[in-house]
Amino acid sequence: MYMPPHFDSKDRAIAAQLMREHPFASLISVDDEGQPFGTHLPLVLDDRREEGGFALLGHCAKPNPLWRHLQARPRALVTFLGPHAYMSPSVYPDLARVPTWNYLAVHCTVEARLIESPPEKDALLKRLIGDHEPAYAQQWRDLGEEFQLKMLNGIVGFELQVTALQCKLKLNQHRREAHAAMYAQYSAGSPDEQALAVWMQRLGLKTEAAPAEER
Repeated sequence: MYMPPHFDSKDRAIAAQLMREHPFASLISVDDEGQPFGTHLPLVLDDRREEGGFALLGHCAKPNPLWRHLQARPRALVTFLGPHAYMSPSVYPDLARVPTWNYLAVHCTVEARLIESPPEKDALLKRLIGDHEPAYAQQWRDLGEEFQLKMLNGIVGFELQVTALQCKLKLNQHRREAHAAMYAQYSAGSPDEQALAVWMQRLGLKTEAAPAEER
């Protein structure tokens, strides 16, 4: 994606945090006609690997052609969108300004490996259950082997090894004169705006108005 230097975060911990807090991703594969094929699905980040790499774990229904696209062309793109909101030019101290949209996003280039055997898929589902609803693990065990196999036969799992990563934090970092007013507006706004205000603090942007003698 387009990445001006002032929005380019190299901090993998921030990227990991965004992927965990906003796990409903867009997975862009390529179909048999060479066209982009978009799939919206939750993905679980696996960053506990000895080599320090990232992988994303998920699955789709067997009738979904996504897994066949990944089998034929393993390279794909995954995007995560964090909080985002409009920014009014009223946050600036002068009028010669324009509106914009602030947002946080992570893009991952991935190489896919399908997970098709029942034991591997069962292990995958237990990992996903552990991330999303640990209490459901007992219910899944109690459903019985026959029902479990039926459910497992209806999905194809995949592991997406992250080979390249971009993390974009677009929070008007290069316009310090807007930060205090921007923070005040976002803090009193929608849930997404309030989340952006929290990220402004996390990134150490100056969010308090300057004293009168400094203006």
